Amino acid sequence: MSITSDEVNFLVYRYLQESGFSHSAFTFGIESHISQSNINGTLVPPAALISILQKGLQYVEAEISINEDGTVFDGRPIESLSLIDAVMPDVVQMRQQAFHEKLAQQQQQAVAMGAMVTAPMPTAPMATAPATNQLNTAKNGETAMNGDENSSHIMNNHMESMEVDGDVEIPASKATVLRGHESEVFICAWNPVSDLLASGSGDSTARIWNLNESCISTSTQLVLRHCIREGGQDVPSNKDVTSLDWNSDGTLLATGSYDGFARIWTKDGNLAGTLGQHKGPIFALKWNKKGNCILSAGVDKTTIIWDAHTGEAKQQFPFHSAPALDVDWQNNTTFASCSTDMCIHVCRLGNDRPLKTFQGHTNEVNAIKWDPSGLLLASCSDDMTLKIWSMKQESCVHDLQAHSKEIYTIKWSPTGPGTSNPNSNIMLASASFDSTVRLWDVERGICIHTLTKHQEPVYSVAFSPDGRFLASGSFDKCVHIWSTLSGDLVHSYRGTGGIFEVCWNSTGDKVGASASDGSVCVLNLWK
Repeated sequence: MSITSDEVNFLVYRYLQESGFSHSAFTFGIESHISQSNINGTLVPPAALISILQKGLQYVEAEISINEDGTVFDGRPIESLSLIDAVMPDVVQMRQQAFHEKLAQQQQQAVAMGAMVTAPMPTAPMATAPATNQLNTAKNGETAMNGDENSSHIMNNHMESMEVDGDVEIPASKATVLRGHESEVFICAWNPVSDLLASGSGDSTARIWNLNESCISTSTQLVLRHCIREGGQDVPSNKDVTSLDWNSDGTLLATGSYDGFARIWTKDGNLAGTLGQHKGPIFALKWNKKGNCILSAGVDKTTIIWDAHTGEAKQQFPFHSAPALDVDWQNNTTFASCSTDMCIHVCRLGNDRPLKTFQGHTNEVNAIKWDPSGLLLASCSDDMTLKIWSMKQESCVHDLQAHSKEIYTIKWSPTGPGTSNPNSNIMLASASFDSTVRLWDVERGICIHTLTKHQEPVYSVAFSPDGRFLASGSFDKCVHIWSTLSGDLVHSYRGTGGIFEVCWNSTGDKVGASASDGSVCVLNLWK
């Protein structure tokens, strides 16, 4: 058995990507020359690094229960090892000694009671029998954890949770799985006027899926290949498509890529323009409502407003001191941006300085969103807080602290003044790596619902067009649909890969979800 540095580097790179550390993954990938390795990433399953580490832990635990003569004791270690414990020889030796002492005590007690002490099991190659038995019961990379005797216990726990929610589980007949991508699908978005679903992937393509037809198959996909010019020819960029957004009338799709280019496509899949001025990956991009400008944020610490008609950069804003992670328009000329530098800038086309700079987060700011009225700006951070800002004051209006891990993203409900649902109260949803989703009453600054069915980090949330439902997607492979009024789970679907993004179509009867195994799933909720 041999382990190469390329293999280790790739698994670490994939772990960083799957954990949401996209800019860290990019930096690590560049320094370790991931693109020059001959590893086919499409063949490596999600959570591969965690899976192999868990198997290593099981092997060490099995070693603890091996006698000096090679015989295997019929028992388990007193408690499960942590990853750090497993690499510390003194801890392993102490745990092995404690295990044998406990077994000896049990045998002595049995003798005292007149019971016959069972002889040790026959000799076997060290650790092979218990490790192999447990690993053979693993499914989809899930292995024994937290002291469980084997992975079947984990699967039983999942089945129990699904039984509790059996009446809300979405049947396979209402789920359409779209396959074609050859790597993780990081993002998806519905066309605002028709049932065209766009998706962006690590295979350096975006795709447009036609869900308008009564008979849906993978033949209805348009493949948007992201290429760069080399030697006078167009060659695949081999870089992730990180972001995409439809314009307001659904005629054009903009995509952002790790190759540093933004691109504009027609809804028929034709390339209409290439926007190149960023020096490094693009992390986010958005159309303004008017549809004449595109806004992008990059690892080069800048944001750019592009002329959507000419493809030229109208203005570049170099105000952040670290990679810019997200952007959002307040109106057709004013926007906010956030960064790993912990700052939020509000800028306007034509102004050479920020209109406002909000400071208060103590770690990188992952996402920002203006409310439908454009009066309040919400931000979420790795500092585990959610903050609400107003242009009328310097400090935040609300500092909402309830999550116990990083908050990955946020969404406002399409309700309240200035929306098509003016009589419903406005809410804010937050998704966190603590596996929960929270719904907030922003006016009062309180959490009104904590949604706790997910078992892994939650990467995405999306409100239905009427604001009555919230979809959430997690790396536990589940898409949950919640009632925003009661906080109850009303629909649930378990896919085949960790969920990166969820989104509703314009009529509110379909939810799209993109996954780590390359699949895109469409849930037909009300049909």
